Amino acid sequence: MPKNQTIAETITSYLDSVRLSRSENTARTYGNAMRSFALSLEKHGFSPDDESISDLDEDFIAQFAADLKKHAPTTERLYLTAATGFYEYLAAERLCEINLPRLRMLIKRRARRPVQRLPQFPKEDIQEVLEYAERLREMPAENERQRLRTLRDRAFLVTLANTGLRVHEACNLRRGDVDWHEGKAIIVGKGNREDVVRFSSKALDALRNYLNARSELDGTFGKALTSLPLFARHDKGAGDRVEPISTTTGRNIVRQRVRESLGEKAVGTITPHSFRHYFVTEVLHGSGGNIKMAQELARHKNIQVTQRYAHLSDDELDKGYWEIFEE
Repeated sequence: MPKNQTIAETITSYLDSVRLSRSENTARTYGNAMRSFALSLEKHGFSPDDESISDLDEDFIAQFAADLKKHAPTTERLYLTAATGFYEYLAAERLCEINLPRLRMLIKRRARRPVQRLPQFPKEDIQEVLEYAERLREMPAENERQRLRTLRDRAFLVTLANTGLRVHEACNLRRGDVDWHEGKAIIVGKGNREDVVRFSSKALDALRNYLNARSELDGTFGKALTSLPLFARHDKGAGDRVEPISTTTGRNIVRQRVRESLGEKAVGTITPHSFRHYFVTEVLHGSGGNIKMAQELARHKNIQVTQRYAHLSDDELDKGYWEIFEE
């Protein structure tokens, strides 16, 4: 490949290579990015159609990054990724001397950092689902299997909301994991780390109610009670066996009860992990914003994850505003 080709010709060659190795959508995005790159060059006195590629160096990436500030942060990151690929292409083809470590340093200095957004979840809707879960206990059942499912689902939803357990952690619990006197369980959590999880009296009550109804099934299964799953299957496929629910079943429990309590449109807006977000915000609210306590109870390794939740509610903001300006 000739080293005296123009910048525009080199961009075309680069995009041709992208089309051969990447998806159509990616190629389209890279094409948009490189058009923006060429416009930025013209803005700063370069003529892509006339100037040789050998005249380009990595310093221009800083100007390109500055010109991208008018775009959304996600677009900025995509366009800088495409431009970085272009410089890597130049280095690989030996079209000009490019200092790639310096290029990455310049991007790191000038690109906006991605904002970590607070996970969005409908708190009031979750509370409505939990109120519905409480009513499941009194609902009539067509048969014993359905009665066990309703009691299990009630206990499962309350447990998610009051412990902060991840869905796979809840599904993997055994009866023997729970210390019923202390209201605690030792689990192997994220990163194979052993953690203590605490259960509220409401969660323990729901679990006892479910397990008492399941006692006959557990007693005839022929295994030690402590080894049996805390949340078991109650479908025809399980028969008289006491088998743990899968994470798919855990998600389906949430979907079904959300659909029943909030309607079809709400399905998908609340997931098992939404209850974990709910748990963290409830801890922060109830503890007066004690981030360290919330971190420990949520078992966040990095306190910065917990800090994403440390925000004032709209009610608190309203109250503070009126106290300041409406004395």
